[in-house]
Amino acid sequence: MESEAVMCRFHAVYHKINQALDNIPFDKLGVSIEVKEQVELMRMQLKRAKRRTDTQDMELAMDMIVIFSKKDERNADIAILERLANKLELHTIAELKAEKTAIAKLVKQRGGYNETMHQIVDLLGKFKQIAGIDETVSLDGPISTRTAQTCQSPLVPHEFVCPITLEIMTDPVIVATGQTYERDSIRKWLNSNHRTCPKTGQTLEHLSLAPNFALRNLILQWCEKNNLELPKKDNYASSVNYSAEIMEEISSLVLNLSSSQPNVRRDAIVKIRMLSKENPENRIFIANDGGIPRLVQLLSYPDSNIQEHTVTALLNLSIDETNKRLIAREGAIPAIIEILQNGTDEARENSAAALFSLSMLDENKVLVGNFNGIPPLVALLKNGTMRGKKDAATALFNLSLNQANKSRAIKAGIIPPLLHLLDDKNLGMIDEALSILLLLASHPEGRNEIGRLSFIETLVEIIRNGTPKNKECAVSVLLELGLKNSSLILAALQFGVYEPLREISISGTNRAQRKANSLLQHMSKCEHIP
Repeated sequence: MESEAVMCRFHAVYHKINQALDNIPFDKLGVSIEVKEQVELMRMQLKRAKRRTDTQDMELAMDMIVIFSKKDERNADIAILERLANKLELHTIAELKAEKTAIAKLVKQRGGYNETMHQIVDLLGKFKQIAGIDETVSLDGPISTRTAQTCQSPLVPHEFVCPITLEIMTDPVIVATGQTYERDSIRKWLNSNHRTCPKTGQTLEHLSLAPNFALRNLILQWCEKNNLELPKKDNYASSVNYSAEIMEEISSLVLNLSSSQPNVRRDAIVKIRMLSKENPENRIFIANDGGIPRLVQLLSYPDSNIQEHTVTALLNLSIDETNKRLIAREGAIPAIIEILQNGTDEARENSAAALFSLSMLDENKVLVGNFNGIPPLVALLKNGTMRGKKDAATALFNLSLNQANKSRAIKAGIIPPLLHLLDDKNLGMIDEALSILLLLASHPEGRNEIGRLSFIETLVEIIRNGTPKNKECAVSVLLELGLKNSSLILAALQFGVYEPLREISISGTNRAQRKANSLLQHMSKCEHIP
């Protein structure tokens, strides 16, 4: 994409400027102290820019790992999908159409699909869903024949056309701003955790949808006059009172969370767990009815089954960003950590996933660290089920973006299980392990523990024989370590890293090429390395 090319040019420019500043002979030029200070300030800013970009690259990589996980039937955090769409600049209808066209050309050039292409098409489909576009991604034809015909037709009055699908509406509904949309389309928009009006961008004061009977009658009259048949909606009549019925049911369930009858209370938790998974309207209704404080109280209930359902309900509710703050404010984090330590396997997995979701907010990263949540996550990474290890890894990655948490993770013994993940190819978690190791390598304690010859040999082996993503991560870790300790670069050369590194600098992923070139340049500057 064009943004990637711009980023690569930026990297090349700041590297050249940094190199030039390194080679300025200040003593010979006789420059003033003020000029030296200005130059030093510029060098610091360049280094900060590099660190920010590297962190964004790592976040992007970890987000991709989470989204592409095929062994997890739980909903991916919508916040991750939205963050990915924004980083990749694929969040408007025009951008998604352009990307679809580009992918179709790429498939044609390569003579068909491979696994990577299937993943890309699947991801594009997820982006279309959060953008509120109701269509299956197909690379064999136009994006939407019906949409194109509607757009080209001068006969259809524009007020009859949904602003999202650009198709004539069959079930028009009014949102809080007064704008009208096709019910299914605006539901998909809201189900993707949006709280704004797609057309005006205004924040919606509520998420209720009111049927626009007047407009629907006008559309029916216009269709009859022009001999057109409006597509039938099977669920039109039943959908009118959907929100009111759900709100009433949720209010009753929230009250039942405090019932003195164990069966009533358990049934309410299970039902809220299910409703909170279905769509964002339900998550908001549950929170607005006071469900979160009651659920937080039930985290400490002396019944492992109740704890499991409760922590999972809170995991689902935490997909909403406002709920992330509310759950933390109600004191849920210590109780979730307790379940992470002592709960059932599924409860521990979902506790780790909940901590991952909550730690999307920086203030919650601090809270999880302060409440000693990192040691039990490390224990889950070491001894958990396959899904438990995945959940622990993603949570630990997020938490280790905080500098204090890096030290906590190292002291909790995170590095040995990460190294085990590199050795056990059957687990399929090399990228996750390397991404976390890259964060820890920026910490002095982490470098001391990671920087051993056996680990350098493992990195070289991955650089030689890993997947393109494996290689990218391994080169990044080696660069981080080598910049601080040139003897590790020498060791890597002795293990045979030079030729595969040269190959990656030419044909690796964009990020891998940047890292490989930086590593090769660093090698050429080290005096004791030929």
